[in-house]
Amino acid sequence: MHEGSRKAIVAALFANLGIALSKVVGAVITGSAGLAAEAVHSFADTGNQGLLMLGSKRSLRGRDDEHPFGHERERYFWAFVVALVLFSMGGLFAIYEGVSKLRHPHETSNISVALVILIVAILLESYSLRTAVKEVQHIKPS
Repeated sequence: MHEGSRKAIVAALFANLGIALSKVVGAVITGSAGLAAEAVHSFADTGNQGLLMLGSKRSLRGRDDEHPFGHERERYFWAFVVALVLFSMGGLFAIYEGVSKLRHPHETSNISVALVILIVAILLESYSLRTAVKEVQHIKPS
C-alpha cells in the first residue's frame, strides 16, 4: 500500500471514529433517533476503513502456488465487503430506529447539542478530506 493511501485511510478512520463517538453522546443526550442511526453509520464507516486497510495490506502479498498472479485484486473483495456492511448495517439500524420512534414518539430536546455535533463532524471530515487531497497531490504524476 502506498504510504499516502495509508495516511488517508488512517485519517478517515480516526475522523469517523470521532464523529461516531460525538453522535453517540448526542443521541444519548437528545434522544434523537436520527443521531443514533447516524452514529451506527459512522461506526460502520470506521469499520470500513479498517477493512480497507486490511484489504490493502493483504493485496501486497506476493505470488504463491494458489495465486500465481499475486493477491493484488484482493483489495476489491474487501471494498465489496465494505459496501455490504455499510448498506446493510447502517440501513437496517436506520429502519429499526425509525419504526421504533414512529411507534413510541417523544420530543427531541437539546437541539444545540446536535448543532455542536454537526460542527465537530464538519471539522473532522474536513481534516480527513484535506489529508486525502494532500496525499493524492503527492501521488499524482506531474
